[in-house]
Amino acid sequence: MMYWLMKNIFMGPLMRLFFWPRIEGAENIPRTGGAILAGNHVAVADSFFMPLRVPRRVTFLAKREYFTGKGVKGWLKKMFFTGVGQVPVDRSGGSAAQAALDTAVRLLNEGKLLGVYPEGTRSPDGRLYKGKTGVARMALEAKVPVIPVVVFGTDKANPIGSKMWRPHPIRIKVGKPLDFSRYDGLAGDRFVERAITDEIMYALMELSGQEYVDIYATKAKEELASGTVPVPPRVPATEVDRLPQSKAS
Repeated sequence: MMYWLMKNIFMGPLMRLFFWPRIEGAENIPRTGGAILAGNHVAVADSFFMPLRVPRRVTFLAKREYFTGKGVKGWLKKMFFTGVGQVPVDRSGGSAAQAALDTAVRLLNEGKLLGVYPEGTRSPDGRLYKGKTGVARMALEAKVPVIPVVVFGTDKANPIGSKMWRPHPIRIKVGKPLDFSRYDGLAGDRFVERAITDEIMYALMELSGQEYVDIYATKAKEELASGTVPVPPRVPATEVDRLPQSKAS
């Protein structure tokens, strides 16, 4: 109920009024059953606009701290993140990654539509960075398709460091589902999971036209902050004719 109210009564109408979001390829999203929406991630606003235009409810994993605040402020924050489709997971401790993976697989097995950002964090400069293999493990363990989704314009509406959103047209583009059933039974094989992840990132690169950088976004942020190690040169998507570099590919 809260999700429906946020999407159709409280936030949705205002977002439609000021950002004119439109979606292409919505027919590529299955009407029922578990599936992963793997998206590029250039702004916090991505997690708001993608669910706004996708017909089905989209669930994202969020850190538990968003749901444990005290007092009225904490309650409002919990209601907000619940209303926009976030599910709390514990990201602290050595078993946090496995706990998040288990939660994701459970949601997919329940037939949910799970939103995932394979890069693991926002892009520091608008380029597309190397994907983490958790998305591949989820797809293999839950035996669900992965649908690439890119969002355009959120980096202008919600620039990094901005506290207020700025009106700007938003476009969501949904690609064809990726079927990895040929790898059934190979969850845990790091070369297979890397190959799957690279295939997902290649699909996102083709769909978005973003330049691909073959390092993790977290590493790029560290390098950009320190200024000591140069980020690899840009690779225009139009010049790439194969999967991003990996041992498996």
